[in-house]
Amino acid sequence: MKLVKRTLVLLGLLVLAAVAYVVYGVFINPVSPKGSAEFSQADTSLEVTYYRPYKKDRLIFGPADQGALVPYDTYWRLGANFATVLETSTDISFAGRALPAGSYRMYAFPYKDHWRLCLNDDAGAFGYNEPDYSRDVLCINIPTQTVSNPLEQFTISFLESGKTVVLQFAWDTTTVNVPIAY
Repeated sequence: MKLVKRTLVLLGLLVLAAVAYVVYGVFINPVSPKGSAEFSQADTSLEVTYYRPYKKDRLIFGPADQGALVPYDTYWRLGANFATVLETSTDISFAGRALPAGSYRMYAFPYKDHWRLCLNDDAGAFGYNEPDYSRDVLCINIPTQTVSNPLEQFTISFLESGKTVVLQFAWDTTTVNVPIAY
């Protein structure tokens, strides 16, 4: 009986240690820290919440057979850990397409010369799993641009431009710019 009790206690401690390790790594001190980008003008506010992985001398975008971290034509959650979320307080035009106010999961399928960028109404999901594509609100093809200076950490930002704002995704030598009218 003592052996069974000791085994159960040891097993419980191992499970507790594993859970604590996961909580620490994902929530308290993630390798890819949490980031956000915000834009506010009049009654419109936009916010993107995401996790920011590092390049660490890896091939970021490219063919899977070359070991790319984000292979072409493959689902990517636009960051790490949890799904990337876009929240808008008012209806906006997202790359020329109407988008109602709300909270959306953003993801992409990167290609060499463009990304297929999608917004999905399942904003609270863990990003590792692919979304339910039937819940996509909109998908657009947006061209990529190449920059000469590699960016070490994945960055999403808002760049103001008159009555529009540009939602920019940048990592390594690739940038993608999405115009938003509010």
